[in-house]
Amino acid sequence: MHTEILKVIGMTCGGCVSKIEGALRAVPGVSKATVSLANHEATVPLSEGQTSHQQLQSAIERAGYGVKQNGVGATAPAKGGCCD
Repeated sequence: MHTEILKVIGMTCGGCVSKIEGALRAVPGVSKATVSLANHEATVPLSEGQTSHQQLQSAIERAGYGVKQNGVGATAPAKGGCCD
């Protein structure tokens, strides 16, 4: 078991947190996802080989948010939260 931590770009409120958590829980192999608005992070515990970092990143992007790579830039343009 290991934990993936993704830096999320574009969250502005609790609605964004809920939307991202739901998108991550919809990924096969994910039973729990915790998103922190204060830290702009998504934390996902995973069993080895069940899902990949790329699958988690894609779920966040499909929800309309960006993911910071290695502390620099974003993988997709952030829409600025669910309220915009």
